[in-house]
Amino acid sequence: MAAQEVLSQTTRLASSSAALQVLFRAVTFGLNAFTLRYLSRELIGVVSVRLTLLYSTVVFLAREAFRRACLSGSTKRNWTKTINLLWLTVPLGVFWSIFLGLVWLHLLEVPDPSVVPHYQAGVVAFGLSAIIELLGEPFWVLAQAHLFVRLKVIAESLSVVSKCILTVILVVLYPQWGLYIFSLAQLLYVSVLVMCYVIYFVMFVGSPEATKKSFPVARMKALLPSLVEDETFVNWKEARLTWSFFKQSFLKQILTEGERYVMTFLNVLNFGDQGVYDIVNNLGSLVARFIFLPIEESFYVFFAKVLERGKKVKDQKQDDVAMAANVLELLLKLVLLTGLTITVFGYAYSQLALDIYGGSMLSAGTGKDL
Repeated sequence: MAAQEVLSQTTRLASSSAALQVLFRAVTFGLNAFTLRYLSRELIGVVSVRLTLLYSTVVFLAREAFRRACLSGSTKRNWTKTINLLWLTVPLGVFWSIFLGLVWLHLLEVPDPSVVPHYQAGVVAFGLSAIIELLGEPFWVLAQAHLFVRLKVIAESLSVVSKCILTVILVVLYPQWGLYIFSLAQLLYVSVLVMCYVIYFVMFVGSPEATKKSFPVARMKALLPSLVEDETFVNWKEARLTWSFFKQSFLKQILTEGERYVMTFLNVLNFGDQGVYDIVNNLGSLVARFIFLPIEESFYVFFAKVLERGKKVKDQKQDDVAMAANVLELLLKLVLLTGLTITVFGYAYSQLALDIYGGSMLSAGTGKDL
């Protein structure tokens, strides 16, 4: 695929991602703002910090390096071996879910059951949800590698909206359920996410459109682990690259979730203050999630396809190198201008934003419960 065509599709992917995410996030923003008025700070803190950290850590440890490695290089590869490698994320996810689940249950402070009921069920549900999400990993990587523009955004948006709607309904009707509410919502989220990918590929694989695009998978059975005759089970070059990414990506995880690890393991804040902090943090990171994240995910695919990993610059096509450099410069300018705009106007309007989103519970600080 020509670099210009990859750039065109990647740009369309990023713009579509941003537009659709803004649309769906606007709906979830309103639903979350409504839900906050029915919940205690302690419950928000346990869900948003403690349980979400368990889920994100399991998912990161099990799949992040596999994603990076399997998206590198050309789409013309032995996809059977790549799919086999991706399915290794599931047993890894089971291991990390059990190990970290025991840590969360027995080594960390357990919330007061009268304030935050059903903590144990929440830990089990969030660990299980991570495993369910890993079942869709081969579908996700195939979709990203072949630039399926809207599948990822629609799948994630539908799952988030479904989660928020169920949360609102249960919070209003059964507030005494405590963490059962968020456990069911989280399981619904990952189930809808995986089913969207499965349904799409069931309809797409073997269709005339797939044949026209020379899609490497001709049957759904090929998306399951399978042996390759007279060859290794996985591509060892990709496996070694996965291990390399695994070591490198720890810094990214620490930078992304560092404050949650500190709050969880060092107990520097009580659960109520953790909840308020996480809400304010999420509100402040809206731009990063709406704009920066789609750019990062989409253009990672672009750079992985245009430039060949491991090759020196002088050994690559100079037209592709020039295009990649130009795209990187433009992206840096966009991110810088967006960040400066938020820096200038964000502080002045933060009080108003907090009051609109969470009411006086947020805008009045973390003193007494209001």
